Amino acid sequence: MSDTAKPAPAKVLVRRHSAVTRLTHWINVLALSVLLMSGLQIFNAHPALYWGQKSTFAQPWVWIDGREKPSGEFEGFTRIGKAEFATTGVLGFSGDPGENRAFPAWATIPSYRDLASGRRWHFFFAWLFVINGLVYLLWSLIGGHLRRDLWPTRAQLRLRHILHEIGTHARLRFAKGKEARTYNILQKLTYLAVILVLLPLMVLTGLSMSPGFNAAAPWLLDLFGGRQSARTIHFLSAAGIVLFVLVHVVMVLVSGFWNNLRSMITGRYAIQVEGDRP
Repeated sequence: MSDTAKPAPAKVLVRRHSAVTRLTHWINVLALSVLLMSGLQIFNAHPALYWGQKSTFAQPWVWIDGREKPSGEFEGFTRIGKAEFATTGVLGFSGDPGENRAFPAWATIPSYRDLASGRRWHFFFAWLFVINGLVYLLWSLIGGHLRRDLWPTRAQLRLRHILHEIGTHARLRFAKGKEARTYNILQKLTYLAVILVLLPLMVLTGLSMSPGFNAAAPWLLDLFGGRQSARTIHFLSAAGIVLFVLVHVVMVLVSGFWNNLRSMITGRYAIQVEGDRP
């Protein structure tokens, strides 16, 4: 190695996530996992989605099911509008003949058909999720986390800056040094969309499907255009959260898995610095 070779940048650990952020994050991981899998168990009881107040069985917007072909073989299918897709082995049919399931056993809680148990799991963890979310939101407001760390600055909201961030992420180039200590504009907008749009939608549409809550707040069901519309929006909100989680996990992996994991366990994140310490 040459004496004139440039030394590797030093790494220092900086505080990135507070204890409240880390605790509520991992509770959310547990709660959302159980909510998703128990929700798929509930969906399997009637694997179709509609718009409006009532179920128009002849015209579902989405339909996932299995059927027997003239040859005697079973197949799974997924229908979205007028388009139909063969999904044998994943959706509609993934087991023994006669056991048609919209979602396979490995994706549901419990794994066997049991609507009542699925509802109990779903409702218990729904309350855990709501309480955990309120704790995080109140702490974010009181402690300034929402304003300080998640709210975009004027400079970040400029179109040129947003396009630049999209380009750097598409090339898998991530912030280093001082820039790595804060969320970028794509992270901020995504987190705010999940916190302020998707999660409230999922909670409110879930409440609107409760007969007991309908009696206390009948206006909520009207707000979403009826029970079946609320169910569809609930499903789409859950799908949006699943998409967010998948993208989030991919970005964690490609931007430094162990570093990101450590920051969400210990709160400390390693950044590279050159020259003066940050």
